[in-house]
Amino acid sequence: MERNGGYARGRATRQVVLAEALRLFGEVGYRSATLRELAARCGLSHPGLLHHFPSKAALLQAVLEERDVVEGARAGAVGATGVAHLRALLRIARASAAAPGLVELFAVLSAEAGAPDHPAHDFFVRRYARLRAELTTAFREAAEDGLLRPGVDPVSAAVLLTACWDGLQVQWLHDRDSVDVAAGLEAALRLLVDLDG
Repeated sequence: MERNGGYARGRATRQVVLAEALRLFGEVGYRSATLRELAARCGLSHPGLLHHFPSKAALLQAVLEERDVVEGARAGAVGATGVAHLRALLRIARASAAAPGLVELFAVLSAEAGAPDHPAHDFFVRRYARLRAELTTAFREAAEDGLLRPGVDPVSAAVLLTACWDGLQVQWLHDRDSVDVAAGLEAALRLLVDLDG
């Protein structure tokens, strides 16, 4: 019985650490955040934090994975198909504007992680492959529903939309008053599909 209780407490602590790390990374960035500061915020000792996440790199990967899960669930992307899935992406983009630190973290890390020895390299390789596959499926479903614009290839549309989203986020980080990521993403999507269908 104690073993199950300990396991449940461990999972609960892990979730608290992930949520607090997401906030801390969003506030000060990955490089400036320290594990000691995070441990203090979570009410843990530094060794206690290391019990759950043995390194800052392991924590980073878990935080990035958690961010994708939480945002997808919050926006209704999980289980959505076709144009409904694409609309959910717009909700994610709108929500991201409220967390500029996280957008910055993601944009910087995705660029830095191009180096094969970066701790987040494998995460981003898998993430981009998964995102392109999900978008390709959504565009194919939109085509089946008669909502894909004529001449649009689902595979190419997935690559272009991913690049558009990343590029808009980088531009927004440089000029938040002039660039609206969600509006730009919606404009790009409307060139590819009938969002109102």
